[in-house]
Amino acid sequence: MKILIFGAGNLLLTDEGFGVHFINYLQDNYVFPEDVELYDGGTLGIMVTHMLEDADHVYLVDVIEAKGEPGDIYRYEKEDFMLGKLPIKMSPHQIGIQEVLTLSDMRDRCPQRVSLFGVIPSSYEAGVELSHLLAGKLPGLAELIIGELTAAGHIVMRINK
Repeated sequence: MKILIFGAGNLLLTDEGFGVHFINYLQDNYVFPEDVELYDGGTLGIMVTHMLEDADHVYLVDVIEAKGEPGDIYRYEKEDFMLGKLPIKMSPHQIGIQEVLTLSDMRDRCPQRVSLFGVIPSSYEAGVELSHLLAGKLPGLAELIIGELTAAGHIVMRINK
């Protein structure tokens, strides 16, 4: 089973880059087996449909606009996308994720599982660093996803620094 951890975002707008910072955090702190791929999707949106279609389970990490407080993390599954149940607006570069998944589904290429971890940003100011609040969310989200991978039989090793 191929797993894709896909981080989206714009690194030039502080918290908008959360998904990309998350991928960098994973690369800096863990070693993953060959069947788990980390991908910095940046702001490519629909241009990376092939990456999603080649995986069995996709973990999407991005910022979202939703009710709640900055730093709150919400989880949505494929069914939420496909049935239009997402009560959120994803960030601008992710316009069309429902359409991308619907198109993949019509082509019978949609991943079996898609999980979105969306975090409410604290800042969209110009800058290349995450806000202190969102930077503090990286380790917990990493442990959550790694816990799921481990439970599914994938061996993920922590890098000792």
